[in-house]
Amino acid sequence: MGFLRIRTTVDERPGRLASLAAALAEKGGNILGLSVHPDADGTVDEFVAEIPASPEAVRGALEAAGGRRVQVVPATAHELTDEPTRVLLLASRVRTAPWRLPELLKELLRADDARWVYGAEMSDLPDPTLLTVPVAARRAIRLRRAELAFTLTEAARAAAFVRLAQPPAEAPASAERVVKLSDGTETEVRPLTSGYREAVRDLHERCSPESRRFRYFTAMPALPESVFDRLCDRGRGHSVVAGRDGQVVALATLMFTPDPGIAELAFLVEDRWQGRGLGTALARMLVAEARDLGFAEVKAVLLSDNARMRRLMVSLGATLGYTDDPGVVEARLAVGVMATASPS
Repeated sequence: MGFLRIRTTVDERPGRLASLAAALAEKGGNILGLSVHPDADGTVDEFVAEIPASPEAVRGALEAAGGRRVQVVPATAHELTDEPTRVLLLASRVRTAPWRLPELLKELLRADDARWVYGAEMSDLPDPTLLTVPVAARRAIRLRRAELAFTLTEAARAAAFVRLAQPPAEAPASAERVVKLSDGTETEVRPLTSGYREAVRDLHERCSPESRRFRYFTAMPALPESVFDRLCDRGRGHSVVAGRDGQVVALATLMFTPDPGIAELAFLVEDRWQGRGLGTALARMLVAEARDLGFAEVKAVLLSDNARMRRLMVSLGATLGYTDDPGVVEARLAVGVMATASPS
């Protein structure tokens, strides 16, 4: 006798569920779990049953009892856990580790795999074994489950589960934060807006050519207007400025990339403020924000002679790898790694 997961669509009529249960009983089935999924053209009843009959025999019995699109797949004893308890435990895990959202969403819906998709890939596909769950305006998670089609009820559950990984509404990212540096100096960190245009221009003028080269790969004396406007666009990323005594002393950016689930970090810190822990504090702040936004990883592309940035990323737990350009290094950091790294 084995365990089977059985799904069948039925018309919404009184007595249909009883007819299905009776059909399973006639085949010697012991129903151990039941869930009901309202769907577009009826109701999908799902059973987990211990039953000696073959899948073909079960399918025939349910079709005779009024079932449509009957699917019968093997199940395990592990699937007999109390469903509300299982979902609550997964909800707790995604709240404490939102960067594991694809993995936990896969577990929630017992999917075969889950991966990030981006941009045009987010379009819904006419395939009931694929489910695309939006996470943000330009990012989504696509799940695949070959043997059982996804229902509208499961899509709604997935959407609700994703909301658990989002930052709470009562703690907006726009809130001002104070960062205390290693020498006791405090700086105020705020989101970058168009109101900081002149202050950011002054920051670039005060920075040395080397600091600008490390940030932009060229000694850019001034930030082009189009680049500044792009950094202010929160649909493309989140940028912050750190200030002290009315001056902007650092600019840090977290930009969304074409790679699903990955954001990119970059920093410009005024020379006299370097080596005081400001860059590290801003990096931790933005990586935590990336985690809350549902990103799984952040990366930084840097010149190989940028020793300070290399040390910063390694201190957060990043791994370094060379690119096709021998003068350029890429640092990659899983946001969960940063969450456990010791402060530098």
